[in-house]
Amino acid sequence: MNARPSNLRWLLIFWLFVLSAVAYLDRVNISVAAGAMARAYGLSNIQLGWVFSAFLVGYALFQTVAGSLARTFGPRRVLAAGVFWWGIFTALTASIPAGMGGALFLLLAVRFLLGAGEAVVYPASNQFIAHWIPRQERGIANGWIFAGVGAGAGFAPPLVTYMAIRHGWRSSFWLCATLGFLAGSVWYLLARDTPAEHPRVSRLERDNPRAGLDVGAQRSSSSDWLPWRVILKSKDVWAVTLSYFCYGYVAWIYFSWFYIYLAQARGLNLKASAFYAMLPFIAMAICCLLGGTVNDRLSKQYGLRVGRSILASISILGAGAFLALGAEVASARFASLVLAGGAGALYLSQSSFWSVTVDIAGTHAGPVSGFMNMANQIGGAVTSSLTPVIAKHFGWTASFLVAAGLCGLGALAWLAVDPERRLLRPAPQLRGAAALRSER
Repeated sequence: MNARPSNLRWLLIFWLFVLSAVAYLDRVNISVAAGAMARAYGLSNIQLGWVFSAFLVGYALFQTVAGSLARTFGPRRVLAAGVFWWGIFTALTASIPAGMGGALFLLLAVRFLLGAGEAVVYPASNQFIAHWIPRQERGIANGWIFAGVGAGAGFAPPLVTYMAIRHGWRSSFWLCATLGFLAGSVWYLLARDTPAEHPRVSRLERDNPRAGLDVGAQRSSSSDWLPWRVILKSKDVWAVTLSYFCYGYVAWIYFSWFYIYLAQARGLNLKASAFYAMLPFIAMAICCLLGGTVNDRLSKQYGLRVGRSILASISILGAGAFLALGAEVASARFASLVLAGGAGALYLSQSSFWSVTVDIAGTHAGPVSGFMNMANQIGGAVTSSLTPVIAKHFGWTASFLVAAGLCGLGALAWLAVDPERRLLRPAPQLRGAAALRSER
């Protein structure tokens, strides 16, 4: 075992795909069960939007905290703890009695805390990538992780619909929580924070690190941290963060409202809505893998600027075109296909966001990507609450056209991102005689 290289890193990346799928299964299940929940608790679409947004507010507020925890304590323990946390609050979502006073307030609190727990999943995954995955493989590695988004979100409509019809909507949440507990336990047993800590990593790999791997102590002293003033002065960080806000606004139309849109605006029945609501998420899963592969190949052949930035810009712009077209299509089924194409085009860019934060931040990828992802979730919180308001006053077509406009802004922001420009800690200030000699 110690004489030849292992492919253990890909097994761990696959399990991050599983955790990603469980995370999105646990957050999208509520949009599929929203109709039954609304009847049980007497909620309007706008109140449902508040519940959706509560999750995203919690998720957004704890992104940078999650990234810092992953760097301090390692992605193995932080991810395992996060999965158990969000499993508990997934189960609690379905445990609030329908006739209980203040049910809406309790739903808001539970979804907020669920979001806080899920905040660890992608910053911790990115911290793992910084230590395990070399630069030339980061595109496809992130592609696999975020393919879990499409897999989990796509699996939610048929699973929740099946469970709701046969056992009631609450049972689907308890099943999702159980799957999370199992997946988190396997991750804790299987993973380690760095290759050097894993007994199944070969001696050859330990002695000869792969090119482009960010090597560093997982639990560093405070003096090793990249100061936030350096991060917040980076135009690359701000540009990719702005783009990810736009991305999040668009993506969460699918996660929060697409199923309801098909049922209410397009008139599809329960089973048809469940089927067509799967299509965007299938497109997301396929295009995450495709985007990650293309990302790595273009980066190798033409450089990171083309592979990361230009690819992301073109993909997001294409998503906007699909959204604008799909909103105007008369046929419900054809509109579903076109809008699914928009989801796929959007997710062609997904690996670029997370790969570029590792490229520029190295072993500080957890905090930097957490900051970026905070903007994504703020965008999602805005769309979760704003979309039903726009739809009520201006129609569903206007909701999708607003999202298409934000795609244009997100695509433009990527043109300012240079993945080769690393974030560096400032040099220590010289003191005494050394400072005087420097001044001379």
